[in-house]
Amino acid sequence: MNLICTNHKYCFPFSCDRKFLDIHSMHRLEKTDNIEEMREVLAELLKIGCPEQNLQDAITLDLYSHALIFCRQQGFSLEQTSVACALLQDLHKACAATPLGNVEECYRYFTSVLFCHGVRRPPFSIDLFKEEQLLALADYVVNTYFRHFKLYKYVFTPQVRLDLSLTYMGLQPPKPRPKEKEGEEAEEQALTPQEEELEIMAQPEQEPSQVCVLRTYIKTQLNKELGQLQQLVEERLKASEERLSTKLSALERPHQLPPSKNKNKTK
Repeated sequence: MNLICTNHKYCFPFSCDRKFLDIHSMHRLEKTDNIEEMREVLAELLKIGCPEQNLQDAITLDLYSHALIFCRQQGFSLEQTSVACALLQDLHKACAATPLGNVEECYRYFTSVLFCHGVRRPPFSIDLFKEEQLLALADYVVNTYFRHFKLYKYVFTPQVRLDLSLTYMGLQPPKPRPKEKEGEEAEEQALTPQEEELEIMAQPEQEPSQVCVLRTYIKTQLNKELGQLQQLVEERLKASEERLSTKLSALERPHQLPPSKNKNKTK
């Protein structure tokens, strides 16, 4: 059954890729007898040629092979395993979509789509997983993927470099130096070191031009602004990491039920 959810104001988009590992692929994986055979079939399904020579392919194969092992240990059905891998794939795509830090956005997206598979409310959600299965899958993804979120982002996103080119408006570009004649170059090369020193001492000190002064001022201000911006970004990243660590610590704590109140009151 194809599950489709429209982007509604009061519902989450139910859009995991069910064709990532379809039912036919799951039957092939189910017939494997050991982990090595399962990894070979999975590499074929993911179109991974030689993971030993490609770091990204090796990490991708490890990511989904361990997810399949987890689903087998939890006793998930083929459909549940397929959806779990599709959810993990969507999370990985969201992580690798940008080199910028988006761990909180990815976590909110994953939990929203995950719990759309735990409540029967068509067409917005379906009760594919039980409550304990949802909690087990959420704990597994938090402890395996989100714990190494920065490593996945470092490997699967390109490095960003900033190149600045400054154009000074209202100033004439520096004139290129005229080419010197070969005879003059030969005479300059023939000068002795003592004559060069005397020639340098005889030249009057040139005052810095307006272009040099302006360029120095702009570079100084630009370095100052870049330093403040870098400090602000580091502070925000540190605050974001602290919030994520707090959420992860809260998720790892065992769920405690509130103490029951005594309904029979003594008079």
